[in-house]
Amino acid sequence: MAYEVLARKWRPQQFSDVVGQDHVTQTLVNAIEQERVAHAYMFVGSRGTGKTTTARILAKALNCEQGPTATPCDTCDACLEVMAGNSLDVIEIDGASNNNVEQIRDLRDNARYMPARGQYKIYIIDEVHMLSTAAFNALLKTLEEPPSHVKFIFATTDVHKVLPTILSRCQRFDLRRISVQDIVERLRSGCAEEGIEITEDALLAIARGAEGGLRDAESALDQIIAFRGKKITEEDVLSVFGLVSRQALEQLSGAILGGDVPAIMGLIGKLDDAGKDLQRIVIELLEHFRNLLVVSYGNEAAEALELPEAQREGLFAQAGDTDPGRILRVIDGLIETDGRMRFALSKRTLLETGLIRCARAAETVTLNELMAEVAALKKKGYSLAASAPLVVAEAGAEEQEEVMPTRTPAGVEQDAEVGLSKLCADWNALTDEVVKVDSLARRYLHDTVPLRLDERVLTVGYDPEFAAEKERFEEHRLKVALGRAVERVLRRMVSFEFEPLDEGARQALPSDHQVAEEPSEVSKAALNQVEYEHPVVKEVVEIFNGSITDIRT
Repeated sequence: MAYEVLARKWRPQQFSDVVGQDHVTQTLVNAIEQERVAHAYMFVGSRGTGKTTTARILAKALNCEQGPTATPCDTCDACLEVMAGNSLDVIEIDGASNNNVEQIRDLRDNARYMPARGQYKIYIIDEVHMLSTAAFNALLKTLEEPPSHVKFIFATTDVHKVLPTILSRCQRFDLRRISVQDIVERLRSGCAEEGIEITEDALLAIARGAEGGLRDAESALDQIIAFRGKKITEEDVLSVFGLVSRQALEQLSGAILGGDVPAIMGLIGKLDDAGKDLQRIVIELLEHFRNLLVVSYGNEAAEALELPEAQREGLFAQAGDTDPGRILRVIDGLIETDGRMRFALSKRTLLETGLIRCARAAETVTLNELMAEVAALKKKGYSLAASAPLVVAEAGAEEQEEVMPTRTPAGVEQDAEVGLSKLCADWNALTDEVVKVDSLARRYLHDTVPLRLDERVLTVGYDPEFAAEKERFEEHRLKVALGRAVERVLRRMVSFEFEPLDEGARQALPSDHQVAEEPSEVSKAALNQVEYEHPVVKEVVEIFNGSITDIRT
């Protein structure tokens, strides 16, 4: 007797045997039991998900001698003929090779005749999207109002190529990709029936390579049995299909997240020498980091991953040592590497450089981590505002004592001088910002200049020409906009007082928004000293083991 491949031998014969498509099979069972079977069905899904199998089971259920029934007997002549593929009443048509209008016209003419044995004449058209537009149009009328004894079942992998007028006349079912766990369970039970010894890791590797198609997984298992016999390990699967082991993926991802470039180069070298598909490595790394990103958001998010418990625990261990922002940067790098490798001659070189870029991206400190460090500084009592007090809590103390930084009158005066110098240097830019908020302020804010600055008040002089409009300087909108602009320079809030300039100061005003004179070298040195000695600056430099190379005012 001729050998029958596992994909055909293990083909489901009942709705309950179909793997991973409960939403489809349950609907069809209910439709049969309630006598609400439609005249046309459209099964949509990727390869190996059960489209044709479900169509044949439905045909058996409708034409079984005990039916229509949701559980065909599989022993009557009608069921046996459908299972063997030689039923006169169940006509299977390949849409790719029977796609012209003349063949569809013949189908339409033959549909008028009554079935030979069963209750229905059933047409199963596989890859229906391959029909020409003329063939689709020839089918429209018959599909919308077929004879009562005719049922149409269509299957397609590219539903977007099917005319909307055809889809509107069918009940559509979208078959899902089968999960890794469901594929592993089906292969495990099948191997037990066949007396095949296979490890759990080997089953998982086959399921990973199938990419949601059970038929692909069964065909792969058939090939491995021919290669290794009835004792199969993960190494056998990896060697046949060029896949990468789960342990190798975890080692490689760990090296990327740890920034270990020598380890990355060594692992890629070993995988390349073993003949692994380098393009496939990128795809599997993408899948691994996607899973890593999901588990980094906690147990609830991880429940969406249909993975074995051992693999999920490994992902949690890696996710605990990194940040989602870093994982996202690595994923971006892998996507870019995958796109480049598709057109590269030297895939190994491109893969190595791409993974090194990913490792460097993974080492970059994220904004969330910086914010966490700043929050830690705040808990220690440091304030980011230059004039804010420092709060120091001693161990065992019942109360917190507010301690102001020791500042001599000379220091206060020096700070005011530095702040005033900075305002004078940037005043034109500051007033331009205010004008963007309050355009009416342009006329009378143009000829103003900072005069004096103490800890809380900035005195601004204005041209006496606008003395009659002094109330304009007291408008709330103007003060808010000017206050925000000044706060960005001084790092603290101040209030404003406005007074007219005397004649000498008025003549010294810059004309046509001329840039004010740069601060003196003494002021610059004083400003730099303040920045260097700020406790927050010192603490940040120590945390990140950095150094100050430049201070920009």
